[in-house]
Amino acid sequence: MIYRNLGKTGLKVSALSFGSWLTFAKQIDEGIADKLMGVAYDHGVNFFDNAEIYASGGSEKVMGQILKNKKWDRTSYLVSSKVFFGDGRKLPNQTGLSRKHVVEACHDALKRLQLDYLDLYFCHRPDKSTPIEETVWTMHNLIQQGKILYWGTSEWSAAEIMEAHMVAHAHHLIGPVTEQSQYNMLVRQKVEVEYQTIYKSVGLGNTIWSPLASGILTDKYAHGIPSGTRLDIEGLEWLRNQKLTEENLKLVRQLSVYAKGLGLSLANLAIAWCLRNPNVSTVILGASAEVQLLENLRSIELLEQLTAHQMDEIEAILNNKPIPPQY
Repeated sequence: MIYRNLGKTGLKVSALSFGSWLTFAKQIDEGIADKLMGVAYDHGVNFFDNAEIYASGGSEKVMGQILKNKKWDRTSYLVSSKVFFGDGRKLPNQTGLSRKHVVEACHDALKRLQLDYLDLYFCHRPDKSTPIEETVWTMHNLIQQGKILYWGTSEWSAAEIMEAHMVAHAHHLIGPVTEQSQYNMLVRQKVEVEYQTIYKSVGLGNTIWSPLASGILTDKYAHGIPSGTRLDIEGLEWLRNQKLTEENLKLVRQLSVYAKGLGLSLANLAIAWCLRNPNVSTVILGASAEVQLLENLRSIELLEQLTAHQMDEIEAILNNKPIPPQY
């Protein structure tokens, strides 16, 4: 495993990490979840990602029980949660980024995860109805209280991230140190263009999610939607309609041929491609089976094998490199 600093912080995070979105307490049972976390940890993964909204808090409960049973040295791993969408309750103040919800959600996450503190706490989306000052102060106070160690954002715009830093600077508070944004061969704009200046200005880290575009960047959906796969889950029709377009499938077929020509799986190629971006701190993997996770973990071995020439050939196939704005 390779370890990278999370942005400009001193925190070391494994280049490949493991997340529980759509799997824990939903797609897989607790026994499989336990096995997958063990496999990830044994292969050097030190970051496990979660959120209050995942399975309406059920994902955190499963992960918390596994961590308790594993009895791993608490200093050897990182756990995150995210706040915004709530855990299924929808009354006023049970969602969003108000001080009340952020504090209560943090306490609830700690209880479900059976932890004394969170290593990372993400604002899962921006909250237009809450002053940014309120959210920044609340995150700073949670750090001062020892309930979280670092905080970040997820799917915020560059302007929103910089506004949070301006507030933090003005009041001598701790600002966000990382983003968690979708990034893969099909979704590139934010990571490669929008955040480009703030990687250097504030040292932004990035814990990217969906490196396989919910499985599209594999050969899994080349001939339809297999039963039991992510895009077959009831309630995810929106994701299926968004990802399974003819344009995407055409591109995937071309990438698959190229990957096979290199003796690689398309999944390995897609993950290694993400890892080649120097602004990616860690790539969050999701898996529902051990064989799938083991294959994805092998992507780390390809990091030094992908040459600049091969990256150019991949770029020619993708033909979707985002263009920076011209000033």
